[in-house]
Amino acid sequence: MAALVGVTIAGGGGGPHLAIDIPVGVVSVGLIPLLRRWPAQVTVLLSALCAVSPAATPPATMALLVVAEGRPFAVAAGVAGTGIAAHLIRETWRPVGGLPYAWWAILVCVAYAALVGWGTLIRAHRALISSLRDRAERAEADQARRVAEARTAERARIAREMHDVLAHRLSLLATYAGALAYRPDAPPEQLARAAEVIRSGVHQSLDELREVIGVLRDESLPDLAAGRIPLPGLADLPTLIEESRAAGTPVSAGGAVWPASALGADVPDAAGRTVYRAVQEGLTNARKHAPGEPVTVTLSGAAGDGLLVSVANRLGTAAARAPVPGSGTGLVGLTERLELAGGRLEFGASGGEFQLRAWLPWPDATDPDATDAAPAGAPALEAQ
Repeated sequence: MAALVGVTIAGGGGGPHLAIDIPVGVVSVGLIPLLRRWPAQVTVLLSALCAVSPAATPPATMALLVVAEGRPFAVAAGVAGTGIAAHLIRETWRPVGGLPYAWWAILVCVAYAALVGWGTLIRAHRALISSLRDRAERAEADQARRVAEARTAERARIAREMHDVLAHRLSLLATYAGALAYRPDAPPEQLARAAEVIRSGVHQSLDELREVIGVLRDESLPDLAAGRIPLPGLADLPTLIEESRAAGTPVSAGGAVWPASALGADVPDAAGRTVYRAVQEGLTNARKHAPGEPVTVTLSGAAGDGLLVSVANRLGTAAARAPVPGSGTGLVGLTERLELAGGRLEFGASGGEFQLRAWLPWPDATDPDATDAAPAGAPALEAQ
């Protein structure tokens, strides 16, 4: 910049104006470092010096470009106006030889307009780049948040599945352990069989517990399709009922669509898993709170009307109830599961027995207009 000022002074031809041009050039170059802090004010001052000497023109034009890049268009245009006025004033007493005043005015206006336009274009380009960078950062943050939410939801679902499995299996173990405690005089064969059931059940529970802990610690989502975590469905209901019968709970199963395995792929997998969990929760509660009492499992419904499963058992006496601790959240979690699946859950005491009734939508694949409405004839249960 100092070199440009020197060239401008030399091009002025020296003479009587040299005593003015040199101090103005020195002051103009000295004002340049102040542009960072006061760009508009320094540019106006440099423009005013342009009215005295052409030595201030190079710093003034550079300062105007800085203002146009960093300040709004109105501010840049106002500062450019002071520069145009200063150059027109200087032309009146220090005219450029051989150039009419009108052409000088046109050239000055065009030059300052080009400087303002160039600076504004650079500022707009920087703003666009900054906006695109911010949008990319927000998109990355939103993507990371969605992934984290999906991972949390998946882990919660897996934990809920494993809770249902462990609660059912541990209640079976408690039943066998209670039988060993109350019947120490049983034949050795029965004691050995019960001990083997307890041993295998504990091993299975530990394996399942390790699985869910590993999933919750792992940062990657598990591949459920590969079978890392079991997801039983309608086809597994007979096995579930046989386990309860083997533990000493008389269970009878029936209904319009029993056996459940005959339904095959007609029922959606999600609905089948929810029905399995409902029956599992009903059998677990019956084994905890009414040991030895008969349990009736009923499965009915049709495509388009919904799937209805009912688990009923006679109320056991307080003295006969097994001392099995529980958190009391099983039915709460089951209710949430049913609601998320578009169904509903009812449970309570009625007529001397405890009933758990779950309804789930079973859309008719052949009827696109079928609605998932709850059956109108479902009786209300008195809350326990």
